[in-house]
Amino acid sequence: QVQVVESGGGLVQAGGSLRLSCAASGRTFTSYIMGWFRQAPGKERECVAAMSWIGGITTYTDYADSVKGRFTISRDNAKRTVYLQMNSLKPEDTAIYYCAAGPGLYRDTCTNQERYGYWGQGTQVTVSS
Repeated sequence: QVQVVESGGGLVQAGGSLRLSCAASGRTFTSYIMGWFRQAPGKERECVAAMSWIGGITTYTDYADSVKGRFTISRDNAKRTVYLQMNSLKPEDTAIYYCAAGPGLYRDTCTNQERYGYWGQGTQVTVSS
């Protein structure tokens, strides 16, 4: 079993920044896929940014078009932790942000949510005008 815990959400003004953290614990895998998803009221859950890797050999990364150039996903290999640096935040970024994780190496990291078997409980991000 794998546990996934997000942190770092909060209330910020438009143009501000937040850094979200996602820590995975429990069972380990040879390769991983981990990603950030968000869901706003009345809207479907969507992929924001994700990455898949095997050690330090291969890493695949993808972003939603709406956040490219503003958000950056990164990881700490030693701690099985993934971060989402969010800059130039906009009111439309307001949502509950979820971290998800799963085993395996995938090139297209943001296309299929069923690849993620473990989900966190979410952290609220609110961006005011």
